[in-house]
Order: sequence, then structure tokens, then C-alpha cells
Amino acid sequence: MQPFERVVAEYGATVLRVCRAVLGPVDADDAWSETFLAALQAYPALAEGANVEAWLVTIAHRKAIDVTRVRARLPIPVDALPERSSRHGIPDANDGDLWAALAALPATQRQAVAYHHVVGLPYREVAEILGGTTDAARRAAADGIKTLRRRLA
Repeated sequence: MQPFERVVAEYGATVLRVCRAVLGPVDADDAWSETFLAALQAYPALAEGANVEAWLVTIAHRKAIDVTRVRARLPIPVDALPERSSRHGIPDANDGDLWAALAALPATQRQAVAYHHVVGLPYREVAEILGGTTDAARRAAADGIKTLRRRLA
């Protein structure tokens, strides 16, 4: 197995191109560094004869996804703050009808609505939490929303 320094020298430009293509020039350097830090730790366990370039590109891809997720969570700067915060779309203690309608739903429907529509989890993950299939989670959420609309109309 060749020394890790030679791996960096040989494949560093390729990894940087991948990071730039996925993230753009601003975040590419950080993803490149993170890629090689992760690779350095895993390199001793890499199988002899493995495709090092493909291995590094896979790590770079995952690091780029991590950077994208972090970027999505960052606050968005605005020129001016609103005078008061908006409560639109956020149920509070004064939304008794909504809470009563939610409480009246069967547990599976209530949980599917909460996990998918409130939290934003994909149906696959909702199904894992509820212990059913993706189709069953989708159906439970749809039935729950239908019932809520009917009761709150």
C-alpha cells in the first residue's frame, strides 16, 4: 500500500474537482479537507487493491452532503426583523379546536400526521417509527389530514 501522502498528491485534484462540482468554490476546500481527514483515519483498513480514487470520491460525496445539510440549517440573514414574530401556522394553546381534532384521531393517524406533516420526516422513516410499511404510513397520514380538514372546516 502506498504512503498516504502519495494518495493525497495523486488524487487530491480529483477530489477537489468533485467537491467544487457539488458545492461550488466557497465550501469545496472545507469538504476537501474533511474528505482527506476521514480518509486518513480509514486508510490503514482499506483493502489491498481497492480502487482508491472511487473510495475517495465516495467519501467526498458524503462530506459534500454533510456540508449541504449544515448549510441548509444556517439562518438566512434579513435586512430588517419583523416588528413581532408570526404565529401563523404554529398551533398554540389558543387553538383548542385543532388540539381537540388531533386528540380525536386514532393514535397511528395522529403520529403519522405529526411525524410527516409537522416534523417533515419522509414516509419511509415514519413507517420505521410506527412499525409498518411506507404505504401504511402514507395512508394513515392522508386519512388523518382528511379527517382534520373535515372536522375543522
